[in-house]
Amino acid sequence: MAGGDYELVERMPTPDEHRELAIAVGWDDHFDWSTMPASLAASLHGVVAVSRTGETVAMGRLVGDGIHYFYVQDVVVHPDHESAGLGSRVVKLLLEWVSNRASAQAFVGLFASNEAVSLYREHGFETTGMTGMHRTVEPARLA
Repeated sequence: MAGGDYELVERMPTPDEHRELAIAVGWDDHFDWSTMPASLAASLHGVVAVSRTGETVAMGRLVGDGIHYFYVQDVVVHPDHESAGLGSRVVKLLLEWVSNRASAQAFVGLFASNEAVSLYREHGFETTGMTGMHRTVEPARLA
């Protein structure tokens, strides 16, 4: 499908859409599916790409404080639709949303898979002197 065969809609993916796209790219073990509806609901903004057949084929969302700090999260394009530039279009809309709502200069971060580094560089993301770090924390009830 060509780029014009998709509609980009500024909304969150539904939990089912999120799961279907995650599974399509092999991320089915990256999420606690029981908590994803709440996680999606707590997000700041989302974008989905819908094919002319009505199928959601790409997504992305923003999380953060909505003031100074924003993080691009869960940008996924279904493998059958990778060559349509949808990932770039989703990221562009997410960044435009930040630009239109940030009350001061905003920090926009993300974690990129190796395959997505060039996509994010196209949108001005770069590695600098900062070191990206992360860890997981177990809920107290499980510890």
